[in-house]
Amino acid sequence: MDLLYIHSCHKTQESLLTSTSGFNNYRGVLNWCVVMLVLSNARLFLENLLRYGVLVDPVQVISLFLNDPYSWPAACLVIVSNVFIVVALYTERQLSKGSFSELVGFLVHCINFALMLTFPAAVVLLVPSVTPVGGAFVLGSYTILFLKLYSYKDVNLWCRELSTVKAKKLSRSLSCEFSDRKVCYPGNLTIRDMYYFVFAPTLCYELNFPRSSTIRMSFLLRRLSCQWMIPVIQSSMKPLEVPNHLLWLIFFYWFFHSSMNFTAELLRFGDRQFYKDWWNSETVTYFWQNWNIPVHKWCLRHFYKPLLRRGFSKIISQSAVFFLSAFFHEYLVSVPLRMFRLWAFTGMMAQLPLAWFVGNFLRGNYGNAAVWMSLIIGQPFAVLMYVHDYYVLHYREEAQ
Repeated sequence: MDLLYIHSCHKTQESLLTSTSGFNNYRGVLNWCVVMLVLSNARLFLENLLRYGVLVDPVQVISLFLNDPYSWPAACLVIVSNVFIVVALYTERQLSKGSFSELVGFLVHCINFALMLTFPAAVVLLVPSVTPVGGAFVLGSYTILFLKLYSYKDVNLWCRELSTVKAKKLSRSLSCEFSDRKVCYPGNLTIRDMYYFVFAPTLCYELNFPRSSTIRMSFLLRRLSCQWMIPVIQSSMKPLEVPNHLLWLIFFYWFFHSSMNFTAELLRFGDRQFYKDWWNSETVTYFWQNWNIPVHKWCLRHFYKPLLRRGFSKIISQSAVFFLSAFFHEYLVSVPLRMFRLWAFTGMMAQLPLAWFVGNFLRGNYGNAAVWMSLIIGQPFAVLMYVHDYYVLHYREEAQ
């Protein structure tokens, strides 16, 4: 019996793909997907290169822009955004020196923020040469800049409040340690510091960001290869033949993983947690907290927690966050399309009752399935409604 036991080759165990096995290493499957992705698109890339050659000449594009910049309104608007950056920096410098009172500084910031949202929107609506794609890019850029400068204003305000009565706490809480390499307020109010923050892949300002030690060229090349692969895949797809949510997943990987990691590596930005495992979300709330970490951190730090400190309840504060998100979703869609239908706004506000229902009545895989159903059905439905209304509006104008 002992000999038979020694030579036994069986034991009670689960298959690896069974959920109870505890196995979670699927790296080989991911590598297979990458290999198939490269092989399936290499032929298309080579065919286009041999047939058409290099179609974009950077020198020619720059010369065309310099000769007639007003024919590129979207690019001009992006350049003009530097004015708002300089105004924010100048205001904070004056506040740090006491040249501006807190009230004057607050009013200047409010005017600056209001113009940041209304000025590009007015240009997009009134200038016919601005395309929907160009308008969406411009308004997206200004929205990101708005959130960044709001955080910049808040953090510098906190520094001024702490510098008078809590200098020791300032050095700990705002990463101003006893080191020559750390920056303390108001030493952070420089052009270099401001523009590092503007280009950094984050919406929340800090005096001292975590930094990586070196720039890894191999990492940059891998991210750059992804930058090439994703547009090739998108251009090879016919929009009506591909589910909308698959295009959204491609965009997520391209922007939140490839592009943001590429930018972070170039700037040696240390915090690379741009998303968490939102695909495992069992509640709608968990999804919105984890699929876009930079926006979630901004909402939590500069909107949700300040509302709680002012005495608002969690329900009211959460509803206010969704309302703000709904506003910006509608702003980024309706203004470039030059039509106001509130589909994006309604879709975002509908997340509140959906979150309540899923959180209270569905658990585990059922909750995860409900989240995926909302992504697969809800988002494409809103997109189709905008496409329908856009074409109906323009066909009617042509007929008349």
